[in-house]
Amino acid sequence: MAQTPQYNPATPILTLGDGFYDPVAAADFPQTMLRFRNDRAAATVGLAGLGDAEWIAHFGRFQPLPDNLPQPLALRYHGHQFQVYNPDIGDGRGFLFAQLRAGDGRLLDLGTKGSGQTPYSRFGDGRLTLKGGVREILATEMLEALGVRTSRTFSLIETGERLQRNDEPSPTRSAVLVRLSHGHIRIGSFQRLAWFKDAEGMRALTAYCLRTLYDEHPGDVPEVQLLSHVVRGAARLAASYMGAGFVHGVLNSDNIAITAESFDYGPWRFAPNWEPGFTAAYFDHQGLYAFGRQAQAIHWDVVQLAVSLRLLSEADPLVEVLEEFPQFYEAELAAAMLARLGVTLATEADRLALLEAMQAALTDGGVGIDRFFFDWRGGRLRREADAYDAPAFAGFRLAVAHAAPVAGATDHDYWAEEAPCSMHIDEVEAIWSAIAERDDWAPLYAKVEAIRRMGEAHRV
Repeated sequence: MAQTPQYNPATPILTLGDGFYDPVAAADFPQTMLRFRNDRAAATVGLAGLGDAEWIAHFGRFQPLPDNLPQPLALRYHGHQFQVYNPDIGDGRGFLFAQLRAGDGRLLDLGTKGSGQTPYSRFGDGRLTLKGGVREILATEMLEALGVRTSRTFSLIETGERLQRNDEPSPTRSAVLVRLSHGHIRIGSFQRLAWFKDAEGMRALTAYCLRTLYDEHPGDVPEVQLLSHVVRGAARLAASYMGAGFVHGVLNSDNIAITAESFDYGPWRFAPNWEPGFTAAYFDHQGLYAFGRQAQAIHWDVVQLAVSLRLLSEADPLVEVLEEFPQFYEAELAAAMLARLGVTLATEADRLALLEAMQAALTDGGVGIDRFFFDWRGGRLRREADAYDAPAFAGFRLAVAHAAPVAGATDHDYWAEEAPCSMHIDEVEAIWSAIAERDDWAPLYAKVEAIRRMGEAHRV
């Protein structure tokens, strides 16, 4: 591989020692057909210059990157799955492939999904369906465009295997996905250490996260220091899901990164309307991770982190930090909703009044989430529609009158289009049908371009 100044390998994970991971090998796939490469993400870590053959060698055959991890590592963790503790999980169909520093100095991980079996695969085949990979591309691109801090789908390579699955027509096509994310450590990583009462390991992992992921020196009480970061980040994550109209679907504690960056997309959906009970996973029978319960679910997961950190700390300082979550969430929710609307208000009271009025209008007004934010971008209705004359919008109209548009809020040509860019389940299925029935990838690539254009319009 030709070295570039932007390529900056770093492998601090190795300082933790082999008690935190298991060296593994990738599956030997029958084929490696490159279907998606994210050159925009690759440019941030000095890898955009790779030719397709080099790309496939590294991200389909998993030849090590120069001066990086000599072999992949399957990380060890436990976690609550639908609030039931499971000590028998870990990286079961993925691994940490490489670590790099971006231009801003942040440590980024290249991790996989569908790369083969590991010691934690249990009875699984360690594979990923091609449809699952396509869905992850769409989820990450849409979330990034809407301002959610998310992992980015870096690569998708079709692998030529035929997989049997119970939740989609089988046999189905297979793929291996690589994601670029800010850290590979989860809340479940700490839960595992607590399970084994490994205080030394807990101290080492806490220090690792502070130094490498938060760029801070561990202070007098590092476990409280770390929890404080996670509480703030988790509040932001939950709020950003609401602002995006997104339902993750599986907010288990092993799916919450210690950086509070969103990742690992399975049965996700974007809610068409503001329905608090809307669920993404067909198996979420109790609505535990429904649209309107995501903040509660994420807070519950963070509580499990605090419970784990009790191995190092008294309860009171941890509880004190946990109790800050609601106020952080309220502030982050207002910020996320107003950012998508593209407005600013002078006082906190006005911001909260507009947030309350917006939620009431979205709940009772009968207008979809994407349509609403598109039509009212900049705080002024730009498309006449009888729906907005309904009584449900009276409070919103009054509250938004106090708002001023953010500079450049509607300057992009995107805001002059007839309809917003969206990502609802019928659109996802249509994109997949084109691939499954005709091997037509054009709709996927066109949608990615449309999403990125929308993202440009939102960045002001």
